[in-house]
Formats: sequence, C-alpha cells, structure tokens
Amino acid sequence: MQNYKELKVWEKAHQFALRIYHVAKVFPKEELYTLTNQLRRCSSGIPANIAEGCGKNTQKEFSNFLNIALGSANEAEYFLLLSKDLGYLPKEEHRVLNDNINEIKAMLISLIHKVRSAL
Repeated sequence: MQNYKELKVWEKAHQFALRIYHVAKVFPKEELYTLTNQLRRCSSGIPANIAEGCGKNTQKEFSNFLNIALGSANEAEYFLLLSKDLGYLPKEEHRVLNDNINEIKAMLISLIHKVRSAL
C-alpha cells in the first residue's frame, strides 16, 4: 500500500478532473445526463482508480487499477474530441486539455510498466 497523494500522476489526474468539472459547467443543459455526465465520470475515474489501486495489497492488483485508469483516460480523450467537434469546447481549451490527458496517459503507461516489472 502507498499514499496515492504522493504520486505525480494522481495529482495531475486530480487537477485534470477539477478542470473538466469547471469547463463542463457551460455545456448545454440537454447534455447534463449524457456527454457532461460521461466526461465528468471518466475524468474523475482516473484519479479514483489510482487511489483505489494504491489501497490494494499486491502490485498485480495495483497494476490492474492503473489499467482501468488508463482506459478512463482514453475515454476522456475521446469525449474531449466529441465536445470540441460539437462546438461545446473551444479549440484552445481542447488543445490544453488534450495535452493534459496525453501527459497523464504517458505517466500511467510508464507507471504500469514500472509496477509490472516489479512483479
């Protein structure tokens, strides 16, 4: 077990989720229970799965939760693209958020490899 708050990838993912909640406030009301909800859910799922994995007893379990977090990151990347293409997210905001999620994905992949090599 380790403290998830000490992981840089968790901190970046947490900041990403906070920003998603902020930018999604301006999405159309008809998207509240669809795109807005899905984007918020997958973005908050990234740091949540990292945190949950840190509470597990084995490196294998931790690795599995990191994989789930990576899946959520891929989902978030798609919903950002969809939000931009639908005109809900300005291009510059999309670029910044897309850069953020790609950095998080790279960090997760690196951490997954590190954890797996310790098995």
